[in-house]
Amino acid sequence: MSKRRKSQRATEATPKREKVRDIFVPRPFEGLVDEPEWIALRELVPAASAPLRLTPELVEEYGDRPVVLATVLPMAAPAVAKADGRVLIGLQRHQQSGDVSRDLADALLCALRTDPGGQVSVPPLPGPGPRLQDILADGPLEISMHDGFEFWLDPGATDDPTVQASLERANAAVYPTVKLDAARAAYWCQVPEKAHVRWVLPDDEDAALDALSRLGATGTLTLGDDTRFAGMFRAHGRLAPVWDLPEDTPAAAWEGPVAEFAKRYAEALAEQEPLDAAGRRARQGLLGRQLTLR
Repeated sequence: MSKRRKSQRATEATPKREKVRDIFVPRPFEGLVDEPEWIALRELVPAASAPLRLTPELVEEYGDRPVVLATVLPMAAPAVAKADGRVLIGLQRHQQSGDVSRDLADALLCALRTDPGGQVSVPPLPGPGPRLQDILADGPLEISMHDGFEFWLDPGATDDPTVQASLERANAAVYPTVKLDAARAAYWCQVPEKAHVRWVLPDDEDAALDALSRLGATGTLTLGDDTRFAGMFRAHGRLAPVWDLPEDTPAAAWEGPVAEFAKRYAEALAEQEPLDAAGRRARQGLLGRQLTLR
């Protein structure tokens, strides 16, 4: 038999892999109670965690294993199955499809199917299947902020010098970040030579942009003296305005200014009249000040 014929037979005997079709979902967290917080944890916050609750059906199938949402896991892994039965899933990861919710749900299900302490294997493209909205008992996120990534580790793990060195490298990349009480999904952070407040707005993009434009037209878009409206970015179907702040003013000092701005924003959002000429000019200016995340 010729080599060509053998090759043809081998090809015929090998089943074809089904091609996974990727679909882009612009608002992957739509429908979750804390949609803006999910976005903030994925895009803004370096080190935080929050417990998640599975639906009763999944608890019955896999047991009542504690599930923890983490901003990022070691090596940006999608999920970790701890030896004590806990499951950790990471929001910030290397491989992802066009539907972040489907990615996270698949990572969580893969981890639940993995024996405690085992290596979790997650496909790069999950294909059709359940999303976070299908597998979680939804509710507000109870977010814990961390100064570093010690929450990754089991007790005594830092006794290993290699683990300790890896942890120190990871912690060195964490910039100080504080969750503000003045508005949900609003965070203060300090980066070299400046500080920011960044707030993921909960409203429709067009409505939020109009509200910001009204404030821009009246000169009330800042958080006070020595602050500057730096611009805004789009993330998962929501707008997030950013303010530049003096670097030496602590986070707590911005609770009042952010609360006052949130009130002005809510009033501007409630206005029903179309933008006037000044508002339209402000809107064009804001569109020209869109930021690139990270």
